[in-house]
Amino acid sequence: MSLAALCLASVIYAEARGEPVDGQIAVGQVILNRVEGKHWPDEVCAVAEQPNQFASLTPDQERIDLAAAILNGEHEDLSNGATHFYSGSDPWWAEHLVFVGTIAGHTFMEEVRT
Repeated sequence: MSLAALCLASVIYAEARGEPVDGQIAVGQVILNRVEGKHWPDEVCAVAEQPNQFASLTPDQERIDLAAAILNGEHEDLSNGATHFYSGSDPWWAEHLVFVGTIAGHTFMEEVRT
């Protein structure tokens, strides 16, 4: 197991373990979309561990396996390019982003493209 898979699995477990697999994949993909973006670090663990961004708990084996599959490109980007997600009521920061979709209990957003 790679360190990147463990970091990604920690976020998936903390943020989406009760969601359907599609929702878990989309949450994981948000981390990868940030790694590819220009405003965030270029490593999975650095993105996952940024202060005040994501919850993190020790993942179970199911989430570790899913994270490894996401990192290996075995799943398409179900987040539609999202760089942010939330559950519940709209957070203050969402007003500056573009809605890209909802999967189960999560709403996915991305930055305005210029």
